[in-house]
Amino acid sequence: MRAQFVLSEIGVGLRRNLTMTFAVIVSVALSLALFGGSLLMREQVSTMKGYWYDKVNVSIFLCNKNDKETSPNCEKGAATEEQKKEIKAELDKMKIVESVQFETSEEAYKHYKEQFGDSPLASSLTPDQMQESYRVKLKDPERFRVISSAFAARPGVQEVTDQRATLENLFNLLNGMNYAALGVMALMLVVALMLIVNTVRVSAFSRRRETGIMRLVGASSFYIQMPFIMEAAIAGLMGAGFACVLLVSGQKFLVEGWLAERIDVINFIGWDAVLAKLPLVLAIGLMMPALAAFFALRKYLKV
Repeated sequence: MRAQFVLSEIGVGLRRNLTMTFAVIVSVALSLALFGGSLLMREQVSTMKGYWYDKVNVSIFLCNKNDKETSPNCEKGAATEEQKKEIKAELDKMKIVESVQFETSEEAYKHYKEQFGDSPLASSLTPDQMQESYRVKLKDPERFRVISSAFAARPGVQEVTDQRATLENLFNLLNGMNYAALGVMALMLVVALMLIVNTVRVSAFSRRRETGIMRLVGASSFYIQMPFIMEAAIAGLMGAGFACVLLVSGQKFLVEGWLAERIDVINFIGWDAVLAKLPLVLAIGLMMPALAAFFALRKYLKV
């Protein structure tokens, strides 16, 4: 195979179908940028879950004298010292528990004032209206139900809550955005594949005279198909390159230049995660159009 001839044919094909080639590059770039962004978003959600779930606690709220009429679990009044000791002793025996911290009503009142001091309700509350609680840190936050089933119906316990519930809506939103990005990526990928197939077939039709001569002189199918496959691969690689530029720009200007400065409570993924995805994006951008062109030409240019 003469490399010079193949390269000249690739150049001719790209020039003849410049508009469709540009469309292929743009569609591949957008679809692979969405693909890489979806992978990064999934990794970001996993990082956020690991970071926040490690910090949240399970709270076992104890009955106080004011809960007798408002909570069915506190019909017998406030939790006794014996009930508190029993709960603490059982928590200390559980292997899934990492640490236990007791919060008094005065401490709960102080924390409430710090967080909701501007609320009109804060001025009407007194420390004796706040509930005492055990703040339980688990070795595995996913084992919350073990604590809930063991203590929810226990005498002296008003309620067992998991602070993870306050984060679920955020994570569900991020996962929904990720699935939406994957859906758009799949649509763009289908469009890119259709454009690649049509571009290759149009290019093959415009050069049917040359390919006919090559058949007559005994050229193999692979030799005839190679310029068309390389055209698609080059266009796909250029699209993948633009997708990498979009991903790097997103990390530089969107994440580091804007989000990280305004949202300091989120531990954003770093450059190592972004750079790890670039070879995969380039590989897909190179192989996907080449394989699409190969299968599209199997019958069209069959010798």
